[in-house]
Amino acid sequence: MNEFDNGLDKKWSFDFDVPSESEVEVSKLDSVLNDGDTLIFYGGEPLVNFSKMKEIMDYFDNESSNSNKKINFCMQTNGKLLGSVDFNYINRLSKMLVSIDGDKERTDYNRGKGTYDLVIKNIKDLREKGYKGEIVARMTLSYNFSDLFEQVKHIINLIENGIFDSVHWQIDAGFYRNDFDEKHFGEFVKNYNKSLDLLIEYWIRYMKENNKVLKLYPLIGILNRLMGWDKETRLMCGSGYANYTITTDGKITTCPITNNIKDFYCGDINNKGEKLKEFYVGEPCTSCEYLNICGGRCLYSNKAKLWPVEGEKLVCKTIIHLIESLKERIPGINELIEKGIVKEEDFQYEKFFGPEIIP
Repeated sequence: MNEFDNGLDKKWSFDFDVPSESEVEVSKLDSVLNDGDTLIFYGGEPLVNFSKMKEIMDYFDNESSNSNKKINFCMQTNGKLLGSVDFNYINRLSKMLVSIDGDKERTDYNRGKGTYDLVIKNIKDLREKGYKGEIVARMTLSYNFSDLFEQVKHIINLIENGIFDSVHWQIDAGFYRNDFDEKHFGEFVKNYNKSLDLLIEYWIRYMKENNKVLKLYPLIGILNRLMGWDKETRLMCGSGYANYTITTDGKITTCPITNNIKDFYCGDINNKGEKLKEFYVGEPCTSCEYLNICGGRCLYSNKAKLWPVEGEKLVCKTIIHLIESLKERIPGINELIEKGIVKEEDFQYEKFFGPEIIP
């Protein structure tokens, strides 16, 4: 984050003493983790500090440790080091979110030449070794490109080939003050929404033809709220109330992007039994008629307000279009459920382990 270029040094207080690598005493994780909780390894790149991952996993999986808690492990990774670490530990992860932005050309453009081939090779190798956990394609969509349908369709082909299981995407917008161009982003929104409609139509057609619901997280997540299956109305990611981040020195904050901002600290693992502070989005989200479905998109961007009002409205236009497009298709989806082509449980998913629901 370029917080100082954004002027946030004048708005928030930053913690410059946070170490670059985790110094958290593993035994103290017991103070904030409950039996059955999910612990997500995040970064930077978590596999760079694989020894810390092993230490944590061994502590909770070892019968001789002082912990009697069963913890579920997940990871978000760029996927480049998956082929160089002990498979026995990777195999303990129930889910992995792997960064890939669509086809080879787009992924290598965004992440460096050779990235796509390396990531796909590493995942194929894991599958051949017997990895059965869910692998989520973690897409970033720059607003230099609006071809959402084509890029997600490429991931769907990889799903059909047993490489990935699911996909989510995030629009890279609203996080830096200096990257807003109203005309350019306005054109992106128009084309993105058209591409989104193509994707939704394909998603429903796929259900009809294959008796299967593709796990496209933004679609199933929003549909769960529209159908009333998910009664929660707050942030879809759970940041600041159901999902927290532990920093490298044991502070507890709302999410990875706020890892060194004191204003977002919710607690400390050293304070055993401490009730964690909760955070809520503010305006303009709190006055929006779509809040109970959207939940507020992003706590950080809502508080930082790095883009002008015109930019915020354009971002919200993509979300409203997504919600309304799915709402229009509810009768057709209900018909597919009534006919037994798909089932309500096919749309269910585990919440709060990382996939973006509101792009």
